[in-house]
Order: sequence, then C-alpha cells, then structure tokens
Amino acid sequence: MSLAVIVIVVLVFIGWPVLMYNGLVSKRNHVKEAWSDIETQLKRRYDLIPNLIASVKGYMQHESSTLEKIVAARAAAMKQGTDNVKEAAAAENQLSATLKSIFALSESYPDLKASNNFLELQRDLRDTEDKIQAARRFYNGNVMEYNTSAQQFPASIVAALFRFEPAAFFELDEAEKKAVQKPVEVKF
Repeated sequence: MSLAVIVIVVLVFIGWPVLMYNGLVSKRNHVKEAWSDIETQLKRRYDLIPNLIASVKGYMQHESSTLEKIVAARAAAMKQGTDNVKEAAAAENQLSATLKSIFALSESYPDLKASNNFLELQRDLRDTEDKIQAARRFYNGNVMEYNTSAQQFPASIVAALFRFEPAAFFELDEAEKKAVQKPVEVKF
C-alpha cells in the first residue's frame, strides 16, 4: 500500500510538470502558427502594392510624392521583416497609413475612380486588409492564451524553469487607434 502511494506521488510530481510543459509548448506553437498567418497576408499585401501603384501612376502624375511614400513604406516594412513583433507592427501601421492616403487622393481623380483595374485592386487590397485584421485578432487571442497560461500558477513555475518568454501582441499605433475611433466618411 505504501509503495502504491509512493508511486502515485512520484507520478504526480513527474507527470504534472510534463503536462504543464507540453501545454505551454502547444500554446507557443499556436502563437507561431498565428504569426505565420499574418506573414502570409502581409506578403499578399506587398505583392498587390506594385500593381496598385502601376495602375495609379498614369492618373496621378502630380502626386508622385504620395506614390514614393507608399513605395518607401512598403520597402521599410519588407526590410523590417517579422522577427520582432513590435517593430513589424510599427512598420505595418506606417504602411497602412500611407495606403489610406492613395485612396483618399483617388477621390480627386474621377477617371481613376472609374478604372476597373484600380477598383479591382482596391477591392483586393481591402480584402487583404480585412484578412490581416482577422489574422491579428487570431494571433492576439493566441498570445493572450499563451501568456495567461505561462503566468498562472502552477504553470508559471514550469514556464520560469524552462524560460518560456511572453509573446508580444500585434498592436495598433496611437495614430491608427485614433483613426479607428473616427467614423468612416462615405462619399458618393
């Protein structure tokens, strides 16, 4: 009887940390998978931008500075890479802001607004932006679950022993937070 109790106690002390460790590894891998989804959508956006600029260039001869800003923001975001979530988020927020400027300028060019190619690219880019937002939410949900698990007792002991680092959220910058709070202006 005492041998059975000793075996159970030993199994609990060995099994518990193993289960906690495996749970944290699983959640960390979900975070990595979610980040991969964001990377996929960002690449799709990077691929759409040159087509968008090419279709706009002919119409917006006098707005070359706006186009140059978009090209520079795209290059900066691609150069930044996605290794550091906070820096990648800042670069992507800058790119999003510059992309909004091209659609605002398109209001001044009726021929551009009527171009099927531009409208199709605009729809594709909007669809991609929606997918990026969905991927951000999915990623941030996984980050929250992983970080919460790693910080709750008793898993926090295993997390500290095996150096499970907290994951960073993919957050909006201050300018984008303010823009989200404003109502969208619709013009016909």
